[in-house]
Amino acid sequence: MDERNVGRDRAIPGKRKLGRMSASVLALSLGLSASVVASPTLKHAPGVDASLKPSSKRLWFQIGKASWYGNSFQGKKTADGERFDMNALTCAHRTLPLGSWIRVTNLRNKRSAFVRVNDRGPGPVDRVIDLSYAAAHVLGLHGVGNVRIDPVSPNDPKLAEALVNQLPLPSSSLTVNP
Repeated sequence: MDERNVGRDRAIPGKRKLGRMSASVLALSLGLSASVVASPTLKHAPGVDASLKPSSKRLWFQIGKASWYGNSFQGKKTADGERFDMNALTCAHRTLPLGSWIRVTNLRNKRSAFVRVNDRGPGPVDRVIDLSYAAAHVLGLHGVGNVRIDPVSPNDPKLAEALVNQLPLPSSSLTVNP
């Protein structure tokens, strides 16, 4: 017998057992994921007609923790290239398109504001959005709080009205001569 082959035919203790266990775990996990995908169930709320088909359009929203950032970032460039203004109604979100408008609602006091996504963030992984100081002030958010994020269409008349209502009023020093 060749000395180079000595020991190669012997099984390594526990290796075969580990191989079987890995294969069974893999098969089990594949089977479970396939069964979830293959047989989705649709549950209806009580009093809802089960014959109604669900809409093909799904409304997206996100609920999570929000925080705010302000003075330490004032004037620095944001992800879309503009300078950060802590007094503007803007926010930072990880995935929403830059320039998109969203409605953020403070779930504690039900105040809401329309803000524009102009930056990426937030840094902490447990948060879903970072608001500018002004946006947090409008929402009554001091520190960290729970919010709901809803996208809005630029053609939405409610958005236009809300944006006009959020504009600062002109100063009373302006007078009109009769």
